[in-house]
Amino acid sequence: MNEKSGNNASKLKTSTTAAKAARDKFRTGKKDNEMTLEERKALAKMRSQGRTWAYKEIAAREMARKAATATRAVSSGVSEGSDDKNKDQNVGAESARAGLSAASAMAEAVKHDLYSNKRYENKHKRDVREENAAKKSGSNPQSKARQHSQMKKEIKEKAFQKSSKEAANQVGNVGRKFVDQAEDLVGKLGEFLKEHAEAIGVIAVVLALIILISGIFSSCGCVFNGASHVGITTSYTAVDDEILAVEANYRELEDELKDTIDNIEVDHPGFDEYQYTLDNIGHNPYQLAAVLTVLYEQYTESMVQAKIEEIFEKQYTLALRPVTEIREREVTDYRWVEDDSYEDGGYYEEYTYIEQYEWKILKVSLVNHTLDTVIRSLGLTADQLARYEVLLETYGNKKYLFDDDIYSIVDPGRYGDYEIPPEALTDVRFANMIREAERYLGYPYVWGGSKPSTSFDCSGFVCWVINHCGNGWNVGRTTANGLLNRCTRIPASEARPGDLIFFKGTYDVKGASHVGIYVGDGMMLHCGSPIQYTSVNTNYWRKHFYTYARING
Repeated sequence: MNEKSGNNASKLKTSTTAAKAARDKFRTGKKDNEMTLEERKALAKMRSQGRTWAYKEIAAREMARKAATATRAVSSGVSEGSDDKNKDQNVGAESARAGLSAASAMAEAVKHDLYSNKRYENKHKRDVREENAAKKSGSNPQSKARQHSQMKKEIKEKAFQKSSKEAANQVGNVGRKFVDQAEDLVGKLGEFLKEHAEAIGVIAVVLALIILISGIFSSCGCVFNGASHVGITTSYTAVDDEILAVEANYRELEDELKDTIDNIEVDHPGFDEYQYTLDNIGHNPYQLAAVLTVLYEQYTESMVQAKIEEIFEKQYTLALRPVTEIREREVTDYRWVEDDSYEDGGYYEEYTYIEQYEWKILKVSLVNHTLDTVIRSLGLTADQLARYEVLLETYGNKKYLFDDDIYSIVDPGRYGDYEIPPEALTDVRFANMIREAERYLGYPYVWGGSKPSTSFDCSGFVCWVINHCGNGWNVGRTTANGLLNRCTRIPASEARPGDLIFFKGTYDVKGASHVGIYVGDGMMLHCGSPIQYTSVNTNYWRKHFYTYARING
């Protein structure tokens, strides 16, 4: 009973002890944030150091302000000179302001270092409080270990305080020296500007000229580099001999194809008829050189041999198709007729009948898909295709390589500015031909082309006009030689508008190699490069003239 009462009595508290108990209860498990005497002294010392640093910073700013005032005074004094001097003094003033900016930057660096030290000291203060709390935990083995660790930290702390103090003094000294030197430099600079304004102006002009000249040479370098790049982009990069060797190789493949066609009837005997539907054999040599440049740059014949054979196989399709037709024909024969009135008891009588028979035909067709079409199907990238087209426009800056090729070099000629004599147009058939033909003036020459969507070559153009002019003609699609075989040759003296004019030797083929529509007055409308009116009396066309011919029917 008494013991219980005593225990209860011990729980009675005054207002002071109750408040303390409450504080202890609410702070259970939390560290003690109260500062010790040593910590309070350290904090007071740090505040004192902070004030000292603030005073130094104020003094530094004041010196910088005085330096700036002095600079402005110098600038104002010098500004009373000529306009040229004003420009030079402005340069000096800018230099002074740059010096002050450097001084301010140094002051900021000093401030940053002091702030970093302050942060470290605050962290250290927290560590000290934690260690002091640890000391109160008792003298058990763990406590002794903590005490041993604490001793090591106190040693390190003293070393840190000493090094921090020395570092702060060094930084302060550097800051003071820098500000003093900056102030002195600004003052000397102002005096120098006042005494040597004209000399400084000359120096500034020389420096400006040096900078300007350097910029010009730098720009020239860029221009020359750009010009060099443009030159490479628009030129064939292979040497001329290799370009010509590759072209000769490709033409040799075409010659072999021509020989194959010429010998078809020998190599494939036993047919009653051979029917030929042939596109012209030929190509634009500039296109071949352009695509090989894009793909291989400085190519050689051996390097591109496989590629040109691949392109050739894609450009030409030769097909032989045997066909057997069942036809009928009237046959005359004799038969024996018995008649006793004849001494021999009869006689032979002539008669006719219809007989069916087989007619064997070999249909030969050659399609020239055109080199340009093949090139565009090779899977070139957009950049490669763009360069290919540029090389065609510039002829690779080597137009002289194939300048005798009338089909490959664009000659504007007289597109549509030639007027056919009105009396010639009174011929309805001729007028129909011209109406259709003039629709395609300006179309480019395309090897093997035979319709508007692909453009034309010479025979493809004439065949299209004949077949679509409304005169009831149909010659199919054939070569210049094929057209000549469907016409009747006439002497030049009998040629009239609407007849065809043929040439030979314009490229390597037997017989007629080029054809145009004669329009009278020594002019023809033909597919050159591009489709245009041209005089037949030029040296070139007189040299290659073959014959005139009139369309049958």
